Formats: sequence, C-alpha cells, structure tokens
Amino acid sequence: MHRAIRTAAAAAGRALSSARAAPPPPRGPRAPCWGATRWLCSGREALSYDVVIVGAGPAGLAAAIRLKQLCRAADTDLSVCVLEKGSEVGAHVLSGNVFEPRALDELIPKWRQEDAPIRVPVSSDKFWMLTKNRAWTLPSPFDNKGNYVISLSQLVRWMATKAEELGVEVYPGFAASEILYDENQIVTGVATNDVGIAKDGTKRETFQPGVELRGRITLLAEGCRGSLSEKIIRNHKLRERGQGQHQTYALGIKEVWEIEEGKHEPGSVIHTVGWPLDKKTYGGSFLYHLDDRQLAIGLVVALNYRNPFLSPYDEFQKFKQHPAVRKLLEGGTAVQYGARTLNEGGFQSIPYPVFPGGAIIGCCAGFLNVPKIKGTHTAMKSGMLAAEATFKALIEGSSMELYWDNLKKSWIWEELHKARNYRPAFEYGFFPGMGLSALERYIFKGRSPYTFKHGKPDHEATDVANLHMPIQYPKPDGQITFDVPTSLYRSNTNHEHDQPPHLCLRDPMIPESVNLPVYAAPESRYCPARVYEYVSDEKGDPKLQINAQNCLHCKACDIKDPKQNIEWTVPEGGGGPGYTVM
Repeated sequence: MHRAIRTAAAAAGRALSSARAAPPPPRGPRAPCWGATRWLCSGREALSYDVVIVGAGPAGLAAAIRLKQLCRAADTDLSVCVLEKGSEVGAHVLSGNVFEPRALDELIPKWRQEDAPIRVPVSSDKFWMLTKNRAWTLPSPFDNKGNYVISLSQLVRWMATKAEELGVEVYPGFAASEILYDENQIVTGVATNDVGIAKDGTKRETFQPGVELRGRITLLAEGCRGSLSEKIIRNHKLRERGQGQHQTYALGIKEVWEIEEGKHEPGSVIHTVGWPLDKKTYGGSFLYHLDDRQLAIGLVVALNYRNPFLSPYDEFQKFKQHPAVRKLLEGGTAVQYGARTLNEGGFQSIPYPVFPGGAIIGCCAGFLNVPKIKGTHTAMKSGMLAAEATFKALIEGSSMELYWDNLKKSWIWEELHKARNYRPAFEYGFFPGMGLSALERYIFKGRSPYTFKHGKPDHEATDVANLHMPIQYPKPDGQITFDVPTSLYRSNTNHEHDQPPHLCLRDPMIPESVNLPVYAAPESRYCPARVYEYVSDEKGDPKLQINAQNCLHCKACDIKDPKQNIEWTVPEGGGGPGYTVM
C-alpha cells in the first residue's frame, strides 16, 4: 500500500525520502500552505496537507476539484489529498445509476467536450407494479428527461483524472482507520491501519506501520455508513444537532449483464415495485440499459424489514425469474455483481455536518433523494459547498459553519425537503405508502404542512423468528440465478487472508445466545456475501463463523444486526470488491 503512496507522491513532484522532515508548522486559518511535508510521529510516517479528504467517490472528488478551482481563481494554492480504500478509484463505487448532471454542470461545465463517460441519455422511462406473473404499467413518478444512464465507478475514475490534472494527490489502496485529534480535541487528520499483521496479531515479514495524513481541514466522504463518519456523528452528537431523526437504510444488490443485441434499448429505464417483496417491506427494482449491450439490474430492499427469514440476495434472484425480466436476461451473460447500502432517511435524518476540524459530505451525511432514487448529484453538490467553506476558512479565516449555512440555502435542501415524506409514508404499508406518495407528488407537490417521522431504527424493526414462517427460496439455475460463491467471483472481491478480522463482535456470546435462538440467525441471510454462517464446533454445537474475506463492504451487517453487536472496521487498504462497470 505504501509503495502506492510513494509512487503517487513522486508523480506529483513530492518524493518521499527516508530522511526526517521538520515538524509541521502551526495550525491556524492563516497558516501558510503546508505542502506535503513529511515527518515521523510516534513511529509512523506522517504527511501534512492543507486539506485531507477521505473517500474518492463523487462527493470527495467534487470537493477536491472545487478546492483547486477556487485556488486557481484566487491565484493561490492549497495542498489537497484524497484517500481511497479501494485498490483503485472506483473499485468500491456501486450505484444504479441514472445520473442527473445538475451538479456536474456547475462543477465542470464543459464535461460534454472532455470525454466524460456519460454517453447514454435516458430514452424511455417506465414504471411497473409487479405481481408474480404480470407487470402492470403505472404512470411514471420519475422525470428523467435530460438524465443519463451511466456507470458511477467509471465516472469517478474520470473525475479522479480531472482532480489530478488540477494538482490533487489521489492515493488509492489507502484505508483510513483512525481519526487524529490535537490536545483540544480538534480533528487534525486521519491515520491508516498498520498492514502486514497476521490474524494472531504478530507482525508478518510484510509489516508496515500506518501513515498519518495531517490536515488543517479534514473532509469525510466515505459513503453510506462510513466507519469514521459514524464515530464522528456519534461522538459529537451531530445527529441530534441536525434534523434529529435516526438514519434509515436500504440494501441495493446489483448485477451488470451483457444481453442479446435485439433486446438492448440504450437509455431505457424501468423501475418496479411490488413482487417479490411482501406488502410490509419497502423496496423496488431497476433495469437500466447502458451502451455496449450492457444492462444494469438490481433490487433495493429497505433494511427495516421485519421478517428475519428474508434474504435480500435470494429475493433478488427470485426477482430475475419474473417473466418480464427473465426474457431480457435469457441468452445473456452476467459480468459483474455487487452490493451496497444506501441512506434513505432523507431530510429528517441529515446530521449537523460540521465538526471541530472538518466536515462530513456526500452519502455519509445522507443526501439521497429517495423518490428520485438519486444521490450522486446531491453528494457532489455537498462536496462543492464544503470545498467553498473550506477555502474561505483556510484563506480568509472564516468558520466552517458556512458549509451548514450554505447547505440550507442550496437546492439540496429544497429538493430533500420536498421529498421528505415519501419514504416514511411506507411505514403504514405498501398501498397506504403508494397513496400518500401520490398525494405528496400530485396534490401537495412537496409543500404539505406535515412532516412524517421514521419508524424504528432498522435493527430494532426485526421481529423474533416465531412470528414468521421460514421462506423457501428456489435453488439457483446457474443461468439466470446464481449461488453466492458464483456471484462473489464476479465482484472481484479479494482480501489478504492472514490479517486481523475487520468484522468484530462486541460480545462474542450474542450470536449463539440471542441471534440464533431468538431471530433464527438473520446474519446468515441479510449479508449478500454469506460472510456469516453457523457451523458445528467440536462438540456439535452451532458456532458463528465469520468469513471476512468474502466481505463486499456493503455495511448491511453494521446496520441490521438486531443487537448492534457487529462493528465494521476497515481491512488492509486495497481489499474488498474490484468493481469496474458498477
């Protein structure tokens, strides 16, 4: 991992020598640009920048690009680095994605002339309600005119090149695992975890200590349920200082297929509700036709589902067997698989995004517009707003509170406020939710006088097993539906096997004493990678086995475990899925 850091630094003209560097200059809003100063701190290599951004997704890269644009306009400079835990930029990015270019139009107005991987405009927009064997066409609640069907992993790769052209240093394979504080409890950056540590805690021959990335301002853009972001939100009570309600989540499971030429309609967009999900489970599916005969197909399942026997992965396989869907896939080839959680709390769940020393941007703050099923444009805009506040804080000495103020004046706030009641409306069930959503869209048009509250947190929504019957899912046929190992192979997931587990149990007794007898082992079903399975120990008793090397970094376990007993921490940098077209 650190070879990659040195290579990137050298390419930017900031070679990392083995000599000790001088201590960092003092912090402060008017301090000069640090550059990439290097020194040793507590035995760890350390680099200092003006701005450290964690996460090379749309929010993090938009923030980096906007910062450098502001520097050029003001004829000044700020050093900016972006850390990405994936093996390369885009490796961990998964989304639908019907892309609304509003934020990109503001950030890079000439993107159409700069070979951006945005080439397939939406050509048709359909909305189906599914029963087991029928697809009923409903009026489409989406307005996708002017939007594009894209691969988000490809878009962020392009954005990374634009950021680097402006002087941003982008470090893939760099997993931030620790928040750094000064003596006044102000965040001063992040540190990566040590690498080359064996499962038993001993140092392997490949051991290298973590690296500290010091920043005058730190922006967290980790995506949904980011591990550092969650610590910051909890420790600084940012949820309570913001809109006040807990976040609620969904799990999106997706495949990309190459389908037969005669079935391919570039730009065709289809969303569905209904079957195979039960009437008490919120969710829906999508089918997006990209270019090159590619079809993105996925199912999104809200993680406040009640039935502990429900398996989102198997519901997705079941969905593909619907006659209207199967006929699209027959004769085609599945080329990639992945899964990721997404924030669905919307307006009610936005945390106060500023903490001492930095801010939270993008999906780890939760700016997804649920009825639009879009969050990329809002994530990018939040990164741009944070960048503008950061620039003023470092150059003019103003406060980062400007980010919060400008966020509330932006089109993000207006958009999410209008959409605030759609998701919680479905707490009353599928048909009441559809009715209330129609009322919001066609009558009130987002200006209703009331604001619904979310129900229970997702982990509390799970019923005990004796209230439900087990669900019998059909066996995969190997052509349209697949078992988990086959799908995992298509995700290009890989982790160093001999490393400490990044999935930790707060209480190792709970799986066997609570989850298995009370909830019928839901972790063996809600995980779309079968990380968790119960096996017999030497006495023949069931014991939870954690196959951490299978992990897709989706974060479902961190959210859905009934007793919140699973803590997701970052593995060695570069581990996890390797998406290319998601």
